Amino acid sequence: MGIRLERPEPGIAVVTLDRQESLNALSLAVFDELEAIFGELAQDAALRAVILTGAGKAFVAGADIKEMAAFNPAQARSFARRGQSVLALIENFPRPVIAAVNGFALGGGCELAMACDFRIASDKAKAGQPEVNLGVLPGFAGTQRLSRLVGRARAKYLLFTGEVIGAARALELGLFDEVVAPENLLPRCLEIARTIATKAPLAVSYCKQAVNVGVEATLAQGQDYEAELFAQTFATHDQKEGMTAFIEKRPAAFLGQ
Repeated sequence: MGIRLERPEPGIAVVTLDRQESLNALSLAVFDELEAIFGELAQDAALRAVILTGAGKAFVAGADIKEMAAFNPAQARSFARRGQSVLALIENFPRPVIAAVNGFALGGGCELAMACDFRIASDKAKAGQPEVNLGVLPGFAGTQRLSRLVGRARAKYLLFTGEVIGAARALELGLFDEVVAPENLLPRCLEIARTIATKAPLAVSYCKQAVNVGVEATLAQGQDYEAELFAQTFATHDQKEGMTAFIEKRPAAFLGQ
């Protein structure tokens, strides 16, 4: 429909939202397609990292306002829950997901970017949660993820004012993790993905799980969960291979098992 799945290199997938006529706006149909694509990718044992980006001048400029405009409260609630479930699927995807923010990441687009593990942005990118300009608030967990990323006061400022900020300011606030020239965006994301692809896949996946679970838990609970995942790695081929390779001073050959 409007999403392309490409595999530029072994172990790396690029998912591109390509609805340029609507600046890649998120709709129910787009959520269905995102869910299907990430469901397919989850079955790929050779996958090591995913890059999520948009085509044209937008990453995602928001949710589809034409679709939302006539919603009643029940339909709005259902739409919000649908968006939340798909973004949670991406947030908890078993492999790292890198947002390549090429342009506008507004409203639902900012929420989608925040569901990724980190955000590499073009210096032309702009971000924000301007939903208050439409008489609503973010519905895809934007109020929750933004406050966790940039802090409560800064999140409230962005949410209350609806201000759209440039890449440099988003980097300063911690909303973006790195800013590069537009022509370097995909190459930089591929460079990061290649680095991740050389690491032990299960260990990387466990790191992601430990962080995602731990930030919502007490320190003691997070430590317990980390210790359990640490223990589980000692039942894997990759732990034995990684430590043997280190002792033998050679590159490790990880299998993801």
